[in-house]
Amino acid sequence: MTVIPRFNLTMAWLMVTFTALLLASQVSSQEMLYEHLMAQLQACPKECRCPPSFPNAVYCDNKGLKRMPVIPPYTLYLYLQNNLIDVLSADALRNATQLRWLNLSRNKITSEGLEVDALRVMPNLVHLYMEDNLLTSIPSPLPARLEQLRLSQNRISKIPAGVFSGMDHLTLLDLQGNKLQDDAVTEVSLKGLSNLVQINLAKNQLNSMPLGLPPTTSQIFLDSNNIEKIPADYFKGLPKVSSLRLNRNKLGTGGIPKNVFNLSSILDLQLSHNQLTEVPIISSGLEHLYLDHNKIKSVNGSDICPTPAGDLDEYFDESSPRLRYLRLDGNDIKPPIPQDLMMCFRLLRAVVI
Repeated sequence: MTVIPRFNLTMAWLMVTFTALLLASQVSSQEMLYEHLMAQLQACPKECRCPPSFPNAVYCDNKGLKRMPVIPPYTLYLYLQNNLIDVLSADALRNATQLRWLNLSRNKITSEGLEVDALRVMPNLVHLYMEDNLLTSIPSPLPARLEQLRLSQNRISKIPAGVFSGMDHLTLLDLQGNKLQDDAVTEVSLKGLSNLVQINLAKNQLNSMPLGLPPTTSQIFLDSNNIEKIPADYFKGLPKVSSLRLNRNKLGTGGIPKNVFNLSSILDLQLSHNQLTEVPIISSGLEHLYLDHNKIKSVNGSDICPTPAGDLDEYFDESSPRLRYLRLDGNDIKPPIPQDLMMCFRLLRAVVI
């Protein structure tokens, strides 16, 4: 007769018990997920769609809605764009505490139509789209976990002090197409954006380069303003700028200090539709340069080439100019492209002239 040691019997019993508990836990978890799914589908507003294949999303877009329906619990993604909603309702969002993505673009929401607790009931919100509404100020208080805030095509003329306090998760701020003037975009009004990466202030009413941008900012979009000059030390506090767009402003060569764009971080520089008469000095790391539709009459490779003096035939290593795309059309420059320009920028893949 075989005798099984008591220790082995104990271990075997523990393993059986653990396996049973694990299976019970999995079944319980599956049942819970099923219950959540059924609750979500049953609570789906009659005006909306809640597809079983995407059970945490509620689609109420393009329905001509004048007010928000009551949003069911467990909703993570809510689409309400292209409606006639004029009030952001706290009651409608009361159960949507897990909401991460809210699209309210192209509605009729005013700043007065933002109910006090409407944003507070969404502590987990990460993306907020309120483009093309009737807002006159930044919504407040913003959810602390917000990463992207898109408010383009509104009527925003002010950024209240402290509105971004504690917003250290926000990486993208889109304020394109509003009514912001110089006194609205300041170090005080932007305080709290400690991790901002992209800011879009295009199509506003700025006469000067905006002040107070966080040092983390790498993408700055300022197209279609009235900017005439750039301070010589403007980028001193912006060491990570990689993309700068200043198309359709009023920049002349006199408003651009000699080395203001000679930044090691910058990869994309857009100065189209301005009043430049000369090609500005650029860094060797720049990859895309847009200078079309200015008043430039000639381009001299020896003047703008960012390489050290010496034989260009022998100068081709990792530190050589990285320019790959150059637009010069819409100026007074006549082809052909100067040979010294091509000798300097040997990585050029496209030149529009």
